[in-house]
Amino acid sequence: MTLETITSRNLAPYRHGFFTRKGGASSGIFAGLNCGYGSSDQNEIVEINRSRVALAMGVPDRHLVTIRQVHSADAVTVVDAEDDHPEADAMVTNRPGVALAILTADCQPVLFCDPENNVIGAAHAGWKGAIDGVLEATIDAMIGLGAERHEIRAVIGPTISQRAYEVGPEFFDRFVDEDPDYTRFFAGGDGDRMHFDLPSFGLHRLREAGIADAEWTGHCTYSDPQRFYSYRRTTHAKEADYGRLISTIRI
Repeated sequence: MTLETITSRNLAPYRHGFFTRKGGASSGIFAGLNCGYGSSDQNEIVEINRSRVALAMGVPDRHLVTIRQVHSADAVTVVDAEDDHPEADAMVTNRPGVALAILTADCQPVLFCDPENNVIGAAHAGWKGAIDGVLEATIDAMIGLGAERHEIRAVIGPTISQRAYEVGPEFFDRFVDEDPDYTRFFAGGDGDRMHFDLPSFGLHRLREAGIADAEWTGHCTYSDPQRFYSYRRTTHAKEADYGRLISTIRI
């Protein structure tokens, strides 16, 4: 089966893609393009899936760069695709032939580019990374490579939407303690439960950081099991594990 990618004109002319789960070699609960070594899927199958992504991106397997994501606000600069990269949740580069790749399963995959200065970035932005500043850290790291803030574009890929993201009062308090205006990213739910709008929050943080050209593709990972893996959907279904989607961009 052919791989399926979601793309955005905002990231042109760079080759990029928010890959869905279609076209992979995994089976069972991982059926499709599971690219997460952190899952309990067979490593050799995950390697096949990643190789298919590398081929689609036009790079050798070893130039499909991932990091050990830990829900931090840390961004690293990739100088050599074959270096060992530390724990972090975002990457930037200005090196041709390096594909920056982020893994998600409800969190926001965010791809960045500055076509005028030839700098790209990729970030894994769950609620914790987003509120702690991983998007801003990515922008700062791009500027460190010569990007200009007003030239940077950003696209949020498939992520969990507000209607599927129910949270409790402690979660709400964490955001309101940061900024009372953040109440606008919550809608009422049953009892003391609320629904959090992660992509709108991501767009807000990007625009507050000076990125006027920012968008969300509009795809909800939870609501479309045929195309996307979802940690929360897996939890609700009491499944043993879940796959990881991959999103990538290269110069």
